[in-house]
This record gives sequence, structure tokens and C-alpha cells, in this order.
Amino acid sequence: MESTESSYVSSPEGPRKHASPPHQSPSLEDSAEKPTYVRFLVSNSAAGSVIGKGGSTITDFQSQSGARIQLSRNHEFFPGTTDRIIMVSGGINEILRAVELILSKLLSELQSEDENDAEPKTKVRLIVPNGSCGGIIGKGGATIRSFIEESQAGIKISPQDNNYYGLNDRLVTLTGTLDEQMRAVDLIVSKLAEDPHYSQSMNSPFSYPAPYNAANYRPNGAAGGKFQNSKEDRSNSLTIGVADGHIGLVVGRGGRNIMDISQVSGARIKISDRGDYISGTTDRKVTITGSQRAIRTAESMIMQKVAYASERVLE
Repeated sequence: MESTESSYVSSPEGPRKHASPPHQSPSLEDSAEKPTYVRFLVSNSAAGSVIGKGGSTITDFQSQSGARIQLSRNHEFFPGTTDRIIMVSGGINEILRAVELILSKLLSELQSEDENDAEPKTKVRLIVPNGSCGGIIGKGGATIRSFIEESQAGIKISPQDNNYYGLNDRLVTLTGTLDEQMRAVDLIVSKLAEDPHYSQSMNSPFSYPAPYNAANYRPNGAAGGKFQNSKEDRSNSLTIGVADGHIGLVVGRGGRNIMDISQVSGARIKISDRGDYISGTTDRKVTITGSQRAIRTAESMIMQKVAYASERVLE
């Protein structure tokens, strides 16, 4: 399965047949056909069912919708999560059709696991550049309020996350039934398509995995990431900061969590002593050593523990 997935990461061009939108005024039709995109998160296991055997499902969704669907690679996660990124691009109508196909597929799998009759309320997390969030929020929150009212979906925008150097994106979480979520996606994507800066991020949809590693958390100017230990072929190291209050979650009872992370990723993990903080913060130093891939996996697993803790606090 691994080989199928990695070879199928950036999907081939979807057939460019334009789904003709219902008759609209020329200006609306133009905006509906101007290429734009949407990105959202999907768990690693759900990514497999979107790809399908030998890429059959993703190919089918592309030809049905006319949109192009791309997935980040295995282990290429959105910072702070272990979720992969799906990017759907094309005209607005094509995008909406493809997103609906993907979400329906994931929902039907959820329903088969849960025999409950009521349609489960799920959540979709869209990735939106920080600079484009203002347009969705609107003056004094007016736009987001009207979107919530019109779609009946819950819409929440995460605060900007300063934990990641160079991360300029926020997550917009939509909750509700599939219809409610699709109405919200339609309103949000149509709004984003009007923003000339939004389309600029279309060319680097998955550029997260490590851009913040090299420069992150090194106030003393010591080079890190791949510049360190360049003589040692496979031994790179990365230091990240974790709030003192979250260290217990990373370590786990009797060190169980940290041993698991180390085993799964193949990286060595060292945590600074209590009171030994990254200068100017109360974050403990967590140093991860190993191959780039091991470091990336361990970092994602650590950040997922931290994100889970923060999410619980917010709730």
C-alpha cells in the first residue's frame, strides 16, 4: 500500500472537462470558472480511502468533478497534527463537487462504523492563509456571522499559531451535517476566490514539513536542522520548545509516551531538565536526533500530544 500511496501523491492532471455551471450572469460564471483551490486536513488512514486501490478512487473523483486533487505525502503533515493535506483546485463548481465526493466518502465510512441512524456531525478543517482570514471574518465579525447563519454550520477560526516559525496559515473548522458543511465551504471558497493574494499560495500547497525546523527556536544563532552534523550521514538534530506544563503529556506515565514516540519514529529524544528553558521562554528544550524522516515523524507525534492538550483546554 505504501508504494501505491507514495507514487500517487501528486495526482495526474484531472481531465479538464469543465462542469458547466447552471446559467448565471456572465460575471458570476467567470468567477466560478476562474481557477482557485481549497486545502483541508484528512487523517492518514482516511487519506488511504480517498486515494483508493492503485489510485482508483482519486482518479474517479477527478473525472467526476473536473477538479484536480492532490495529497501531501505520507508523513507530510500539517504542523502540530498527524493529518495530511488535501488540495482541490479548479473552478469553484468543480472544487465543490470534488469536496462533496471526498466528504461523502469519508462520512459513509464513518456511518458504516457507527450504526446510529442520525447523520453524524463531523468536522472539516480548512487551511486558510492568515492574510485571507480577515476577509472571512469581516468587519467586527459580520461576514463570519452571516456565513454561520446562512449555512447553519459551526465555523471557528483558530488563533494564529506562533509555535511554528514561518507558519502563516490558520485552521477554519466547520461542524455540522454534510449539507451544512458544504454550504459553508461554498461561501468560504467563493469569498477566498475574490482575494487576489489567496491564489498565490496555490503553488506551494504542502511546503510545511520542515521549513520552520532550521531557524526555529535558536535565539543563540546555533544552526540546527539539516545544517548540523553534516558529516554524519543520518544524524541530524532538531530542538523544539514544549511548554513546561505539557512535558508530562509528552513523557507519559513512567516514560511510556516518549518511548512509544521514539520506537515508532526511530529518533532519539532528549528533554532538558526542569528550569532549563529556551532563552526568553518557559518552554523546555526537546532535542530530537535521527534521520530527517525520523525527526519529522517524532516532531509530529510530540506536537499532536501538545495540540490535543491545548484543544482540551479550549473546550
